[in-house]
Amino acid sequence: MPAGVSWSRYLRMLGASVLAMFAGAQVVHQYYLPDLSIPEIPPKPGELQTELQGYKVREEAVAALQQLKAGEKLEAAVCLGLE
Repeated sequence: MPAGVSWSRYLRMLGASVLAMFAGAQVVHQYYLPDLSIPEIPPKPGELQTELQGYKVREEAVAALQQLKAGEKLEAAVCLGLE
């Protein structure tokens, strides 16, 4: 008797847990509709649809903002005659 319960109760709970896990996985696959096909030729960087495009845009925006701030500091230094 595993975990202090009868074998029949243990096997019923195990079966119910496995079925719930499979049902949950099926619901997730139906909701997200993953592309399970394997391409013959690996895609080039940037062509893959699953890449985090929002992350790339954010990185570019942060880099542009940093350049803008650096440019403003340079302008302020030039105006004050520090450079």
